[in-house]
Amino acid sequence: MTIKQLQYIVALDTHRHFVRAAESCFVSQPTLTLQVKKLEEQVGLIIFDRSSQPLTPTPMGSKFIARARRILREIEQLKELVNHDRNLIEGTFKVGIIPSLSQYLLPLFLEVFTEAHPKAKLIIKELHSATIIKSLKNNTLHIGIMATPTKESQLREIPLYYEPFLVYAHPKSPLLQHQRIAANDLKAEGLWLLDSAHCFRNQTLNICQKAADLPKDKSISFENVSIGTLKKLIRNMYGYTLIPELAYDAHTDQELVRRFSEPEPAREISLVVHNSFTKERLLTSLQQAITQNVPQNFRKNHRFTTIEWR
Repeated sequence: MTIKQLQYIVALDTHRHFVRAAESCFVSQPTLTLQVKKLEEQVGLIIFDRSSQPLTPTPMGSKFIARARRILREIEQLKELVNHDRNLIEGTFKVGIIPSLSQYLLPLFLEVFTEAHPKAKLIIKELHSATIIKSLKNNTLHIGIMATPTKESQLREIPLYYEPFLVYAHPKSPLLQHQRIAANDLKAEGLWLLDSAHCFRNQTLNICQKAADLPKDKSISFENVSIGTLKKLIRNMYGYTLIPELAYDAHTDQELVRRFSEPEPAREISLVVHNSFTKERLLTSLQQAITQNVPQNFRKNHRFTTIEWR
């Protein structure tokens, strides 16, 4: 049994396809197939059920792969320890960020961070919260930028800031008659939401105390729609939604937005990594680049109450 063979079965579990797994390992498909078969023969275990489509691990194969992932993670830790890698900010890092955050936060800090650390390459993927959590556990993602808490014992969270929710309404909405909005002012009627994969949707429903009254047969439903799209629809049609403060545009939104009464509902945004992640200096530098470039009022204080998404 070799480290390469363990890497091959982990890649095959990740991609569930021989060709794509081989490409991710930079080897030919026959090479990967042969090594996986050799490993199965060595341990006397069928790791993958080749009769299923897509390819799936056998029950014992799943346990074997989970242990292989832990071994490979520990090997990486050992390499970092030997190389004093903990204090180096260089290499390639896969970063997942939730969709309701990416278009507003990334432009604020990416240029600053990459200029300060030219040897660090960030591969950024826009992913929903559940996928980020799964990918961090599977070691297919290094860092998540997302709403917390996750309540996952295998993950470590480094809070960055607290972003208030704002009410965004159609120009003729009665909500705009208020100077400040209370949660019980929000009714189910006219509430526009992102699809169920978004943690931001759950937070919106947690704020809206009338969520249980939402109609089940709305004539319009959404998949893969952004906050920016919702704003345009509301502006031109009817209703209201909640937006994070970074999505507020002073040029177009000023007359359509109202703040909540204090304590304002806010979402906690954090860097999230697996407990085994050791690049402390990288995390510190990312944390500084982000916190120094978001509004100063995004600091936790008595004016905010954190809204959970789970």
